[in-house]
Amino acid sequence: MRLSYLPPLMVYLAAGVSGLTGIVATFFVKEYLGLSAAFLAALGFWAGIPWALKMPLGHLVDLMWRHKAKLVWLGAALIALSLLIMLGLVAEPQRMRAVMSLEAWFVLSALLSPVGYVLQDVVADAMTVEAVPRVDERGKPLAPELRRRMNTTLQTLGRVAIVGGGVLVSVANVLLFEGAESLPPAAKAAIYVQVYALALIVPALSVAGVVLAAVIERRQRQRLRARGFAEAKLRELLEAPLEPVAPNWWILGGSLLFVAISLTVGLSQAAFGEELVFLASSAVIAFLMNRLLRELDEDSRRTLLGTAIVIFVFRAVPGPGAGATWWMIDTLGFDQSFLAKLSLIASVLTLFGLFAFRRFMGERSIAYIVGFLTLAGTLLSLPTLGMYYGLHEWTAAHSGGIVDARFIALVDTALESPLGQIAMVPMLAWIANSAPARLKATYFAVMASFTNLALSASQLATRHLNQVFEVKRELRDPVSGVLQSAADYSELGALFAVSIALGLLLPFAAIWLTRRLHLRSA
Repeated sequence: MRLSYLPPLMVYLAAGVSGLTGIVATFFVKEYLGLSAAFLAALGFWAGIPWALKMPLGHLVDLMWRHKAKLVWLGAALIALSLLIMLGLVAEPQRMRAVMSLEAWFVLSALLSPVGYVLQDVVADAMTVEAVPRVDERGKPLAPELRRRMNTTLQTLGRVAIVGGGVLVSVANVLLFEGAESLPPAAKAAIYVQVYALALIVPALSVAGVVLAAVIERRQRQRLRARGFAEAKLRELLEAPLEPVAPNWWILGGSLLFVAISLTVGLSQAAFGEELVFLASSAVIAFLMNRLLRELDEDSRRTLLGTAIVIFVFRAVPGPGAGATWWMIDTLGFDQSFLAKLSLIASVLTLFGLFAFRRFMGERSIAYIVGFLTLAGTLLSLPTLGMYYGLHEWTAAHSGGIVDARFIALVDTALESPLGQIAMVPMLAWIANSAPARLKATYFAVMASFTNLALSASQLATRHLNQVFEVKRELRDPVSGVLQSAADYSELGALFAVSIALGLLLPFAAIWLTRRLHLRSA
């Protein structure tokens, strides 16, 4: 760990801390809003679209390298606005409803937040390039092999910072929701207000990171200047030898076209709008990737393309959606406190897994890692499917009530959690080492755009699965308590089974395809 690593890690930490509001949002939607699981999956698709714009934003960072911190400030402002909207919804719902519906406010908040986070994330990726020093304390250049190891370490620490932020918020949720299951609705709402107020630390953290980066750079310059180095020599030692970056109008123009298509389709509410936006964004990103691949040699092109395909399909696998959580709350009795404990276990063990699997990540290809994660994820999904058909009742009856639904969920979470962040570290380290020095931020953004588009594909497929296998939660008026619609989880078992089967088949099909095309993976 080096002090210079801290600024980008603080921005990554802010991304991890953003999960503080996850449990509150789940229960707020369930208790106050009449949104279906399919609608929430579609909203997740639209919320994921800004992440597909990491490519032009990364290029923008390369163009305005010396002023990139301003994007972090802008992102922090959008995140703060999103949090203040949610704070208003839980603290003063009647006043917010007087302006527009609670559902409309929630959608606005859900769309503002990812724009803020993607702005911060693209700058954090670029900051990791600056954070690895080029010279030692005496101004002597560091060996390339040492800098390569530093890049791998910093990318690992970046995942650690994100997951570490998750650990912190999980601890906070456990403390805040202790005994919440027995509280009246008004007292629970007060906790929700407290959580959203506490979440305002997120934009403050990221802004503090860029301020610290400026302080560290100034101190390093002063230290070397005191050793007698002239200003020209300081720039040579501390700054990467970057060629002037001309605007790539293919990237900027294609991205503007993508934004125009997305806004037009979204505002028109056209039939199959999400599908049209996904196809258009896929075409634009694939075209822009093709332009950027020309910057690499043949071997690097095959590696980048093979890696992108495998990671894309792995992340595009659909899940059961919000209905699974509703079923756990309504049928299995998982309350805010227990879900907070599950989140804490998941975060701590994911953090442990990043260190425990560090050698595994460094020595294996991404295709091997994805295959391993796919098999493990499939096996660890089976207990949830089993519980839908009464597995927990059978195990509880034969274990004196010890191995019940909560016990199974705890064990399953403990086994699955360390696997969550493993696939991304080797890819990020490969980019840090292999991408052209003058276009590091762009290449980080290219891969992020492509892989984050996969998450939009996952949400889109999840929406379609929820339309085929419809899941309904119990919905009551939050004021009067009058039942508005009854719960119906009769099709959830089939939804679980189909999502598990797709999760097993699709990644292995992608690995097979890359082998047939003679592509490699990082």
